[in-house]
Amino acid sequence: MLDIKKIRRQPDWFKEKLATRGIDASEIDEVLELDQKRRELLQKVEALKAQRNEASKKIGEAKRNGQSAEEAIKETRDLGDQIKGLDEKVEANDEVFYDKMSRLPNVPHDDVPVSLTEDGAVELRKVGQVRDFDFEPKHHWDVGENLGILDFDRARKVSGARFVYYLGLGAQLERAVYNFMLDEHMKDGYTEVLPPYIVNAKSMYGTGQFPKFKEGVYQVNGEDMTLIPTAEVPLTNYYRGDVIPEQELPVYVTALTPCFRSEAGAAGRDTRGLIRMHQFNKVEMVKYTKPEDSWDELEKMTANAENILKKLGLPYHVITLTSSDMSFTASMTHDLELWMPAQNKYREVSSCSNCLDFQARRMHTQYRDADGKLHYVHTLNGSGLAVGRTVAAILENYQNADGSVTIPEVLVPYMHGVKKITKENAVPFRNKLNK
Repeated sequence: MLDIKKIRRQPDWFKEKLATRGIDASEIDEVLELDQKRRELLQKVEALKAQRNEASKKIGEAKRNGQSAEEAIKETRDLGDQIKGLDEKVEANDEVFYDKMSRLPNVPHDDVPVSLTEDGAVELRKVGQVRDFDFEPKHHWDVGENLGILDFDRARKVSGARFVYYLGLGAQLERAVYNFMLDEHMKDGYTEVLPPYIVNAKSMYGTGQFPKFKEGVYQVNGEDMTLIPTAEVPLTNYYRGDVIPEQELPVYVTALTPCFRSEAGAAGRDTRGLIRMHQFNKVEMVKYTKPEDSWDELEKMTANAENILKKLGLPYHVITLTSSDMSFTASMTHDLELWMPAQNKYREVSSCSNCLDFQARRMHTQYRDADGKLHYVHTLNGSGLAVGRTVAAILENYQNADGSVTIPEVLVPYMHGVKKITKENAVPFRNKLNK
């Protein structure tokens, strides 16, 4: 959430910056009007409370002097009724004010490319050599289905579209990828966490998914409990309402979790394969830092994600997203996009974002400095990486002309020595039928 005190001081600056994210200036004006009304109502409440205190003193004086206090008692009651009415107006005003404030996105950093679409992202670097195939590379879903390690048809029967069964060495490859990711992140100083997969509405609000993006999640038990769309939610909310000891900062945490997304608005997009699923695994990185450290920590987090791709030998590039394309809570986002040879283009596998104090304000997460003063922490999050998309890239970039897939060298120990997935070794229970 943005700081209303700063909006009061620099309304035109906020209007200009948020216009780059598609926010109309009238939305800032509405927030300021509600804020002004709230302060006026509170001033009236305080004035009436002062009058009530004076009336209460008159009651005491009258009783001590043996005089009638009826008039003072009536005045006190009348003032109490007025205060109650104003308190109700403050509460109603606050409900609208906080709803509108909670729907304003974070302010983009000055270095973020300005665009109201995804076009205009800036490429920071390109890493790895794109493979020159001597045959027509297949899409990862064709590679996986031909080997028998991906089964979309039976998943559709059991659950519906955008679900998949991983089988045999396909399941083992997925597990190898995320175990490798976790091990690498722990080498980089992250603490592994196994968080809850279901969170309450306050947690979804804290990280900015609610109230604006309710249509994109799966809710259970009414509207209060939600299957996590990303591990960012339980990891970032770990310190919700807490004061973190200064000496603990920065805090690095990482987690593998399933993620659940309804993909509202994604009709017709990536209907085949592992790119856009309702359920998928992701390794997440989250940081809590002091404000002065967060930009350096964003670059370090991006490097942590890149480390995985470099060791897997997958070609990728890093881009800085445009002002309107980055997430609601981000002030800047670096995307890592993997090369997908069958599509002949790069596809996103990680977003690393600095949210500044935007989430911390929603969650009331602070730290106390050496002078005893409280400050909001800065929070960062990044995919390290989306596992299914990484598997998809491995299947496409490491496929062979005979339909087999070579295992990246760093994953061979995690695959118990298997160096290649073939039709003969892919799914043991099916291989029995071929003997």
